[in-house]
Parts: sequence; structure tokens; C-alpha cells
Amino acid sequence: MIRKPDKPKTNNLSTSISLGLCIGAGIGVAIGAATKNIALWTSVGVACGLTIGASIGTLIDNRKNKNYLS
Repeated sequence: MIRKPDKPKTNNLSTSISLGLCIGAGIGVAIGAATKNIALWTSVGVACGLTIGASIGTLIDNRKNKNYLS
């Protein structure tokens, strides 16, 4: 008998990191265009977006698993 494949599970950490990357890059480009220094502000925006996205994703995963302190 052929089984249907299970639905792929989404990972909150990877979703949050990718959203943080996109939002951070957008904000960095906007600030960089305003200050005429796109290279600096894009890298700063991406770095901030990745770290904030990773921390939010970890927080969501820990709350789902009830591991608040680990």
C-alpha cells in the first residue's frame, strides 16, 4: 500500500531568520539610500535582522516546547 507523504513541518527558527534577513536588508537599504552609504547600512541591517530573527525564532521554539530556560 502506498502511503501519502507527511506534510513538511515548518521550523520557526528558520522562518524567523529568513524574515529577519529580508526586513533587515530592506531597512538597511532604505537608511543607506537616505545617507548615501548603502554598503554600510545594508550590512548593518542584515546583521541586525539576522540576530533579531534568530532570537525571536528561538523564543518561539522554546515556548512551544516549554523549555524556557534552556
